Amino acid sequence: MKKRVLLGMSGGVDSSVAAILLKEQGYEVIGATMKLWEDDSNKKNCGSSLADKDAKKVCKDLEIDHYTFDFRKEFKECVINNFIDTYNKAMTPNPCVQCNKFMKFNYFYNEARKLNCEYIATGHYAKTEFSNKYNQYVLKKSNAGKKDQSYVLYNIPNKMIQNVIFPLGEFENKEQIRKIASKYNLETANRPDSQEICFIPDNDYVSFLNKNSDKKQTKGNIVDKKGNILGKHNGLINYTIGQRKGIGISSTTPLYVVELNLDRNEVIVGEEKDIYSNTLFAQNVNYTLDINIDGPIVVEAKIRYSAKCVEATLHKLKDNKVLLEFKEPQRAITKGQSVVFYIDDIVLGGGIIA
Repeated sequence: MKKRVLLGMSGGVDSSVAAILLKEQGYEVIGATMKLWEDDSNKKNCGSSLADKDAKKVCKDLEIDHYTFDFRKEFKECVINNFIDTYNKAMTPNPCVQCNKFMKFNYFYNEARKLNCEYIATGHYAKTEFSNKYNQYVLKKSNAGKKDQSYVLYNIPNKMIQNVIFPLGEFENKEQIRKIASKYNLETANRPDSQEICFIPDNDYVSFLNKNSDKKQTKGNIVDKKGNILGKHNGLINYTIGQRKGIGISSTTPLYVVELNLDRNEVIVGEEKDIYSNTLFAQNVNYTLDINIDGPIVVEAKIRYSAKCVEATLHKLKDNKVLLEFKEPQRAITKGQSVVFYIDDIVLGGGIIA
């Protein structure tokens, strides 16, 4: 009997090719799309009605069943509300990390179990495999280099990894994926990637927050590190750590956003050297690799999706927190973003920068 796998399909080329590869590998593939938000943008972003329509078309072409799960309520509670709350706390969220944690590896996984699927799969560029060294299934980097998406997947529960498949993990670039899609005459073959937050199709997150948040932004002071007032801001949500352009003040030397002080409603600016730091604390840590950490260990860490992995020493703390000390100072460590730590190419875990 073929093993059943529920594949998350966004209507894009990656998940479409993932369906092809899983079929070629002998799985009984069932496609499913999560309807995540109400949309009237006429864009085919993940979670939209048009994405669902495209996924259904691909599944019909590949002769596999397709389901649509209406998770709009759950998505609002777990992802959109977190997005708003995090900005209201003068932090910068990563909604894709939250979506993977709650939607894919919770609600979607539960639906797979109802359909008697042993596995779930997505079109992410990552790997899961059994490690003889650690005697367990592990989450690993893909072969895709900068395209690797293991960073946004660190919230997979350790015991679930053995039931998750990433068919695109061995591929090195998107062109290889598009060739497979073209070979099968899929309409998604040449569709461009979306770079937007799925529930903000116009990418204007400030307008979205002003429209959807109960907390109204108020004007405050822009100050230097000594507290000298340099100007006024129109709300902390307009700023992020490391920002240089659009601060709204003039200076003979370049100024950067160093800190957002929620209590005083202040934007604190300084020189570029002031946005570098050797340490960070992270909370809500999930360990995808189950090993005993009884002292400081050396890891490779990423402080944002686009960042390079750099050497750091990890100190495991109480209450699901860690302290990371970097070998070299890191630029613009931002509260609310995720830090992910690796041992070689294996994801050890990750958490939210506090």
